Amino acid sequence: MTHYRLTPLADSLPDTVPFVGPETQERARAQLFDARLGANENVFGPSPMATRAMAETQLWKYGDPESYELREALADYHGILPEMIVVGEGIDGLLGYLARLMVAPGDAVVTSDGAYPTFNYHVAGYGGVLHKVPYADDHEDIEALFAKAAEVNAKMVYVANPDNPMGTAHDGTDIVAAMEKLPKGTLLVLDEAYIECAPEGTALPLPMSDSRVIRLRTFSKAYGLAGARVGYAMGAPDLIAAFNKVRNHFGMNRAAQAGALAALDDQTWLRSVQARITTSRNRITSIALKNGLRPLKSAANFVAIDCRHGAEFAQNVLREMVDRGVFIRMPLVAPQNRCIRISCGTPADLDILAEVLPAALRYVEKG
Repeated sequence: MTHYRLTPLADSLPDTVPFVGPETQERARAQLFDARLGANENVFGPSPMATRAMAETQLWKYGDPESYELREALADYHGILPEMIVVGEGIDGLLGYLARLMVAPGDAVVTSDGAYPTFNYHVAGYGGVLHKVPYADDHEDIEALFAKAAEVNAKMVYVANPDNPMGTAHDGTDIVAAMEKLPKGTLLVLDEAYIECAPEGTALPLPMSDSRVIRLRTFSKAYGLAGARVGYAMGAPDLIAAFNKVRNHFGMNRAAQAGALAALDDQTWLRSVQARITTSRNRITSIALKNGLRPLKSAANFVAIDCRHGAEFAQNVLREMVDRGVFIRMPLVAPQNRCIRISCGTPADLDILAEVLPAALRYVEKG
């Protein structure tokens, strides 16, 4: 039998993936979920203009390797140069390219303990050394993250604002103030996947050309195109240009580019989705309170809910919800793992949640 000659680094990595998808769980259950409320998808869907543009795409053609039209439109939307934007296969894909550009074996990288795991997955894949900082009051601790970056001479420090998995957010001006202590030579990787769901003032009020930071955004959340995998990063032109050295130049399919371009052009639809997300968050909050739980204030398209009885209780609630046909997730690291996390859903989805959650709680409380 052939002995596959993996690199020592690849051979040393554990056999793990950042997430187990709901489809995997459905196959294991041999049954579909009644409500899919765990992946932070936008169940309200993309703009009809986007759907139509994707359906009419000439798929016999490769996608434009420069994503020229989409980058031009994004540049116009944000008031920046196209050379300050790179488009990629969702934020996950862009994080992978960024790690490939920045991380060599032994390089220090800083993140929060329990933050978005895909970033960690990419850093480990290139041999980086992760240094983790605890959350503070269910928020990423910006000052502590930057202090740790100085301590370990980190190449990058990762912050999601709004945060996943807790849904909390910092005001953009507070991050700017903290950046006075961001070490010279450390890049702030600012994941703004949920920025369109957040209140005004959450975005970073700095020029996109500021060389200290790269901002990552997506069409997967508020724009409703998670299945198309379209993300983009904004930063200083020389950093953005470096992506061309390592990215998959045909990674963006033509239909995805067309859908994102049409979605960006339909801001009326986006505003309608934002209103429905707010309504859904409010109802999830109400359901949680009615059942004696403590929902956290969310700036994302999901709500983290403190189950009040610790991690084991929360894990049992999650398991019982899944067994009863409602897909949800939970943070995996203490003390956040006292919570479950519920994505915004349709009124019908939340009717199911309102019925199943109290039954699951009663079952778990009985032991």
